[in-house]
Amino acid sequence: MKKQGNKKETKYWSGEVTRKSNALDLEGGVFTWNNPKKIALSLKMSAELSDRRKAAPFQSAMSMLNFYINRAGKNLNPKRKKILNQAKEELRKAFK
Repeated sequence: MKKQGNKKETKYWSGEVTRKSNALDLEGGVFTWNNPKKIALSLKMSAELSDRRKAAPFQSAMSMLNFYINRAGKNLNPKRKKILNQAKEELRKAFK
């Protein structure tokens, strides 16, 4: 992963994307919730309400969820990963 900045303040580009993404306005703490269906419905609502996204609502919502999971990598707690993967399934159902 490429780092930006000087030695005092090292930042990862992916953290910058999460903080300043112009694609979706997410509810605070959405990826920390324990209810996969609630996560999915929140992502769906954010994607459908956004007028700045560059893809279809489903693709934008799923991309944001995958980005979060991939960014966490090995540091993602197995329980949290299971919940977020269940949220993917709920997101697919929500858009059918």
